[in-house]
Amino acid sequence: MPDETHAPAVTPKAAYHHGDLRAQLITAVRGLVEAHGPDGFSVAEAARRAGVSSAAPYKHFKDRHEILRGVVSEAMDRLHAAMEAAAAAQPAGSLDAVAAIGLAYVDFARAEPGVFRLVFGLTEGHENAPDLQQKGESCLGVVVKAVAARLDLHPNDPEVQRRAYILWSFVHGHSFLHIDMKTKVTTAEIDDWEYLMEISRAILAQAARSQS
Repeated sequence: MPDETHAPAVTPKAAYHHGDLRAQLITAVRGLVEAHGPDGFSVAEAARRAGVSSAAPYKHFKDRHEILRGVVSEAMDRLHAAMEAAAAAQPAGSLDAVAAIGLAYVDFARAEPGVFRLVFGLTEGHENAPDLQQKGESCLGVVVKAVAARLDLHPNDPEVQRRAYILWSFVHGHSFLHIDMKTKVTTAEIDDWEYLMEISRAILAQAARSQS
C-alpha cells in the first residue's frame, strides 16, 4: 500500500480562490484513498487534509459517496488525457502508438493503484452514471482510434471494435496483475514495453490476416 507521505500535495486554506475547493478536496481524497483505501477515511479527515472546516466539503458534495464519484470522474479525465498524449507522441497508424496507449494505462495503474481500483470496481452505481460510462467509453475510444489507424479501417468497423476490446482486456489484466504483485510468480522478466508491443503485434496481425 502506498505510503501516505507520497499522497498528492494539497494547497492550504489560505490559497483557495475562484471556487477551487472542490478540486482541492478531490486531491485530498485521492491521497487518502491511496493511503487507506476508499473505505478507510472520513470526510472530516479529507477536510482536515485540505485545511478547511468539516462542513466545507458539503458545499460541493452531498455525501461521501459523491466525493468518491468526483475522484473517479477526475481520474478518468486524467487517464484519458494520458492515453491521448501517449498516442500523439508516436507516428499515427504505428504499432508504437497502440503500445504507448497501453503503457500509459499500465503506468497510471502503477502510480495510483488505489484510485485505479476505485475507478474499476470499488464504487457503486456505475451502470446508473451516464457521465462515468461516457468517460469510460472515451478511454476505450482512444484505443479504437489507434487500432483503426493501424488497420486502415473506420473506427466503427466490427473488426476494429473487436481487436480494440481484446487489446484493452490484455492491458487491463496486466495492469491489475502488476498492482496485485502477481507478476512476481513467473521467473521470466516481463518488460512492459516489450509485452505491449508483442501483444499489439499479435492481435493486430491476426486482424490483418482475417481481412486478406
